[in-house]
Amino acid sequence: MALSFTHSVASSVRAEMARQRWTQQRVADAVGMSQQALSARLRGVRPFDTSELERIAAALDVPVTQFLPTPERVG
Repeated sequence: MALSFTHSVASSVRAEMARQRWTQQRVADAVGMSQQALSARLRGVRPFDTSELERIAAALDVPVTQFLPTPERVG
């Protein structure tokens, strides 16, 4: 089953956070949002906006394109 764009982005962000062992609170603090707001985005309840993705990518030191769906990731 293909993931929606919002869920695919959220999954990619969660995967990178896990890879680097960053907690939701640490990411939220680093990007200037509440942990609750970040949690809603990581669950796919609300989509990330581009500025949020840019700030998260900068905090995790990865290119923002890493979070965007590709044919392999969307399936």
